[in-house]
Amino acid sequence: MIVKNTYGTSVAFSTRRYGKAPKYEFTGSALQRKKQEPKQNTKAKKKESKGKEKKERSLSRRSKQKIRKKITCFARCYKRLSFVTLTFLNKVTDEQAVNLLRKFVDNAKKRSEDFQYVWVAERQTKNDEFKGNVHFHIITNKYWKIEKWWNYWINLQIKNGVTPREKDFKPSSAFDVKQLNSNNIRAIASYVTKYVTKNKAKFKCQVWNCSKRVSELYTDFYSTTEFTDQFKRLNAVLKELNNTDRESPVINVKMIDLNRKTLPLYKRLDDKNNRVLKPN
Repeated sequence: MIVKNTYGTSVAFSTRRYGKAPKYEFTGSALQRKKQEPKQNTKAKKKESKGKEKKERSLSRRSKQKIRKKITCFARCYKRLSFVTLTFLNKVTDEQAVNLLRKFVDNAKKRSEDFQYVWVAERQTKNDEFKGNVHFHIITNKYWKIEKWWNYWINLQIKNGVTPREKDFKPSSAFDVKQLNSNNIRAIASYVTKYVTKNKAKFKCQVWNCSKRVSELYTDFYSTTEFTDQFKRLNAVLKELNNTDRESPVINVKMIDLNRKTLPLYKRLDDKNNRVLKPN
């Protein structure tokens, strides 16, 4: 039996049905992806796709799990994170919105020594003026000078043709920042659940993205059952599910309470990711 662990969840597999034991202890990093051969005739394909209507995208269950894991691992590497919400001055298309977001992120990269982030698109539902307008949530390690960046975000929109519905309409909520204490893993998980897990909207643009270093974070590690036995001794197993499906390689799933006693047990994953994010 082998156990695949991430923060708060451990899944036990039958090696007989799962196959041979994994080659690596840690998984989930973009560093482990096989390099793809460069695609040919990309210019011709771009010309073909210009006339076609873009397919709508949404967050799959797998993507939501991946985002949740990446953000949790990201939070374990920094004491404080910022939760930024970017909204628009007027109605925008999804394509316009994501292009403005990219310009904003590119500028933040240029002006920051170490700018790491995860962003997710969401539809506005409470704004009657621009119902269905896309907006973006960003979790980042950057400290923001709010007035400076609020002005930049407003001016960036105006410069690119997104004009306010009224002449002096410059809402403070267009650039909203909340500080997250990364020691409180439950608070971060609640943000992820609220803005990512429940997100079922469809978009004609990219739905989420992250910085290169965040994509390289490892999200899971393999162990024996001795690792999960520690949680039992600490009475930290919130829920345990035993799989009765004989065809499935999954034997058991444990949901773990993340607290001051259990989080140190994930030190091997913390150390691995700190070396990824802070190589020097």
